[in-house]
Amino acid sequence: MDSMIVAPHSGMPGTQLEMNFMETKVVERTLSIIKPDATRRNLTGKINSKFEEAGLRIVAQKRIRMSAEQAGTFYEVHKERPFYAELVEFMVSGPVVVQVLEGENAIAKNREVMGATNPEEADPGTIRKEFAVSLTENSVHGSDATDTAEKEISFFFAALEIVV
Repeated sequence: MDSMIVAPHSGMPGTQLEMNFMETKVVERTLSIIKPDATRRNLTGKINSKFEEAGLRIVAQKRIRMSAEQAGTFYEVHKERPFYAELVEFMVSGPVVVQVLEGENAIAKNREVMGATNPEEADPGTIRKEFAVSLTENSVHGSDATDTAEKEISFFFAALEIVV
């Protein structure tokens, strides 16, 4: 979208200097995981529709079954928390769909579409409100920041696998 700034031209009263510029859009990438509770109930398509309806593009995607080692490494940031072992066990309990979402402010947009971690606190229309089984089985994971997204994407995808 073109915008225009109009400013007085110095030294010449009554004339104006016009400057056109392009509005800057922040296009980001974020990791999304559709968790075992959702793949078990065949909700991948419905969840992906919510991402796409929100303006996010799926630029990489694969269905995998994580090993305990992979899940443990991926969620290592939570290693000292009481739910860590249960989380790892859950994430290896069935296949997951890992994907890279791209779009304007993709990290925040993805988190908005997912809804609050606790489905009871999630807004109506969000993935977790509609599809989560519980706080633990909450259907989706999404990166929480730019540096996290970069690290998480590279955990599952090589650069050549991301197709725009």
